[in-house]
Amino acid sequence: MSHPRYSIIIPAYNESARIERTLNQVLSCIEQQGWDAVVTVVDDGSTDDTAQIVERCMTQAAGRLHLLKNASNRGKGYSVRNGLLQATGDIVMFTDADLSAPMEEASRLFAAIEAGADVAIGSRWLERQRQSVRQPWYRQFLGRCFNAVTRLVMGLPYADTQCGFKAFRRNVAQVIFRLQRIERWGFDPELLFISTRLGYRIAEVPVTWGHDERSKMSYLRDGMKMLEDMATIRWNSWMGRYDEEIAKMKDIRGMVTTPVAPEEKTNPRK
Repeated sequence: MSHPRYSIIIPAYNESARIERTLNQVLSCIEQQGWDAVVTVVDDGSTDDTAQIVERCMTQAAGRLHLLKNASNRGKGYSVRNGLLQATGDIVMFTDADLSAPMEEASRLFAAIEAGADVAIGSRWLERQRQSVRQPWYRQFLGRCFNAVTRLVMGLPYADTQCGFKAFRRNVAQVIFRLQRIERWGFDPELLFISTRLGYRIAEVPVTWGHDERSKMSYLRDGMKMLEDMATIRWNSWMGRYDEEIAKMKDIRGMVTTPVAPEEKTNPRK
C-alpha cells in the first residue's frame, strides 16, 4: 500500500467556530498545490461539536481527511504526538487550527526538508515583515521574553520555538515523539531539545503569520506552566531519562542516531 508524500496534523479542542473553515482552506490548498497529502484532525476531548463537524467534512474530502479522538482532554502536545506517531506520510507536519501561518507556507517547510533538514520549524521572528497581523504589544513583549528564557535555559539557538508550524521526516518524527514527555504547551521546546540532542539537522524557516485574537494561549497563565515544563525537561535530561529511552530504541535499526553525550553541546546546522 502506497503512503502519501505529506501528512498534515491539526490538533483541535473546542474548535467548532472555525474548524470547518480551516479544513476547507487546507484541503483547497492541497488541491491547488497538487500535494499528495492527507489531513488528520486530532480532537482533544472537545465538549462542543468539533468532531461532528470534522466527520461531516470527511464525506466531501475523498479520503484525504481523517479524525482521531483522544479519550479525554490531554493537551496540545499529546494531541500532536498522537497524530504524528500515526501519520504515514514521508514528511509529517502539524499546524494550529487557527491557521495563523497560512497552509501555503507549508511549502517552505517541505522545501527545507527536501534540501536536507530533518526538522523544519516555522519562525515568526526571522523576517518580521512577514507578519500580516501583529500581536498586541504586550503579547509580543511577553512572547519575546519567554523565547529569550527558553533559549537560555534550554540552550536552543532559535528565534521562535513556539510557532505551531513544524515539519519532520517521518522516521525522525517516530524517534522524537516517542521520547516526548511534555503533553501541554511546553512540548515545543522539548521537541527541539530532543532533536538537538540527537544531532538532527534543524532548519528555522521564516513564514508569513497573522495573529488570531481568539488564540487560547495566555502567556501569563500558560507561560508559568511552560517554565515549569522547561525545568522538567532539564531534570529529565539530567536524570538520564531521555538516554534510557534512546537506548531502548536502538534495537530498531535506523531509527536513532548516536546520542550526544550529556557534557557535549550540539550546534545544529540550519
